[in-house]
Amino acid sequence: MAEALRVGIAGLGTVGASVARVLRDKAAELTRQCGRDIVVSAVSARDPKRDRGVDVSSAKWFDDPVKMAQSADIDVFIELIGGDEGPARLSVKAALEAGRHVVTANKALLAKHGVALAEIAEKKGVLLNYEAAVAGGIPVIKTMREAMAGNSVTRVFGILNGTCNYILTRMEAEGISFDACLKDAQRLGYAEADPTFDIEGHDTAHKLSILTSLAFGTKIAANDIYMEGISNITQADIRAAGDLGYRIKLLGVAQRTESGIEQRVHPTMVPTASVIAQVHGVTNAVAIETDILGELLLSGPGAGGNATASAVIGDVADIAKSRPGFQHGPVFGRPAKELRPYKKAQMRSHAGGYFIRLTVHDRIGVFAAIAKRMADNDISLESIVQHAISGEAAAQKTVILVTHETTEAAVRKAVDGITKDGHLTDKPQVIRIERAG
Repeated sequence: MAEALRVGIAGLGTVGASVARVLRDKAAELTRQCGRDIVVSAVSARDPKRDRGVDVSSAKWFDDPVKMAQSADIDVFIELIGGDEGPARLSVKAALEAGRHVVTANKALLAKHGVALAEIAEKKGVLLNYEAAVAGGIPVIKTMREAMAGNSVTRVFGILNGTCNYILTRMEAEGISFDACLKDAQRLGYAEADPTFDIEGHDTAHKLSILTSLAFGTKIAANDIYMEGISNITQADIRAAGDLGYRIKLLGVAQRTESGIEQRVHPTMVPTASVIAQVHGVTNAVAIETDILGELLLSGPGAGGNATASAVIGDVADIAKSRPGFQHGPVFGRPAKELRPYKKAQMRSHAGGYFIRLTVHDRIGVFAAIAKRMADNDISLESIVQHAISGEAAAQKTVILVTHETTEAAVRKAVDGITKDGHLTDKPQVIRIERAG
């Protein structure tokens, strides 16, 4: 049997403790599967005295993760610190430069420095594995990097943030507000104390940028993603979507166009009969459309200690199975130096149209003014529905518009015009509609 694979874990939070626990509890099974033992030989975290529910006393303790990354005591450096700078970046870079394999769950680090780190890994002939960085326990990275050889990807999209999906699911199922759902998500540990990174779409954007690089062979461009979050989604939007036969999901979408690559993150209305609409709670789903395979949908747990630990251990097992002299594949599916510069696609018509909700003064001429603004911007309307608002807001109405195919620019210009006309009593809501998916 080959020598044991020695791993060092940097970061012993929920995921790090789960990784250590599974490596201990599943040691015999992993040995049978990998042909060698996998042992935790070193750990690094902030507080050596904290009870993490797993005994790591047999491992060498490092206060500094960079020192551990450079140590001859490990073969694999597992980075679970988090953050795109500081100890996470320094330790991963140090491990790769020292010829250590790296496994990370850090999507923020990869979104910002992934290409540079990939160049180091490929130069040193070591692996940089990151299955846990995107969609938790779903093996989407391995699928795209290894199992789809020969396929040309045209579009990749999905539900990539469990916090947002949980909130939207509960808003629809229970008829409660966004704020109430968010508080419950925080209480249950699905959302952070500061949930901005999740609910405003940043987490989804980081994950999407990694998938875009894998799908289209471009450099990661997380800063070139059109992004909206879900904090402005109301019960009025949820109910209107249901009445129209749709369900609201926060989607990350990347697709190849004639003018470049389009990347966007935003709330989207999807048909209730579509597969993506059936993904509820904290579950994630990723759809990949290709020329050979057609459409592939992967779905499963997108977050949590066990789901993320499963992906981390899968990456470690792949390293354990490799042998000296084996030529490792490129980190992002193509050699890092051959990744093309990202070219952002030009604005184009959105085939699915748009949902527009306007809360307006209930007075003569408002409806005609709205219709004129739409016509002035060459927007064809599929349907218009008006709802009177009862109670204290009796002098207001809700107007719901569904457009045919048009551009984002035209819709935004029309809505800005309606706002300037002074007809609105609340912020307008604009949501893209996806006809399929």
